[in-house]
Amino acid sequence: MAIGITAVAVPLANADVTTKANPEGIDVSSYQGSINWSSVKSAGISFAWIKATEGTTYHDSRFNANYTNAYNAGVIRGAYHFARPGNSSGSAQATYFASHGGGWSKDGKTLPGAVDLEAGCAGLSQSSMRNWILAFYNTYKSKTGRDVVIYTTRSWWSSCTGGWTGMGAKSPMWVAHWGVSSPSIPAGFPTWTAWQFSSTGRVSGISGNVDRDHFNGSAARLLALANNT
Repeated sequence: MAIGITAVAVPLANADVTTKANPEGIDVSSYQGSINWSSVKSAGISFAWIKATEGTTYHDSRFNANYTNAYNAGVIRGAYHFARPGNSSGSAQATYFASHGGGWSKDGKTLPGAVDLEAGCAGLSQSSMRNWILAFYNTYKSKTGRDVVIYTTRSWWSSCTGGWTGMGAKSPMWVAHWGVSSPSIPAGFPTWTAWQFSSTGRVSGISGNVDRDHFNGSAARLLALANNT
């Protein structure tokens, strides 16, 4: 659904709607330390994905503060899960994620959760990795009603899934590709919904480097993704 989002009118009370054609975003974890989200918002950041979990035992120590403070500052935010496919099933990790910050509510400020697929193939065959991803997707959707966002690179997707085309009609693509004018899209996805274009960005309110992201569309389309419309 989310890749072909139709822009809709959303009440201004839901979020700070701007006229920017491609809203700017960031993704963060405890690595960034304490974040001043009001300054981040004032710097022009419209959305963020915030690390919540990893595997089935790790909960990011700054997730609760980041998730709440981003919301209060008017930043449209969602949670992400760092996948460990070699450690436990996709279903088990999606269950842990959904119950430790990866949930969703239709409040105009909450993005669907994302699964971060980048830490190698974990010894799984391409077929097993495809099954792991599908199990994560199905479990997450059953618990939240949303299609999980997939974060990855074209090279990881090719190596670890064999260029699988089975998720392109299901999940929005958040592609990582730095230092280029246009990202290379993993096989099967018709376009990107978000693009992590830099890992060395600087933003007011955050000490040190932070990942920077573009959204593929207008502010109204970003709100449509948040509102599942």
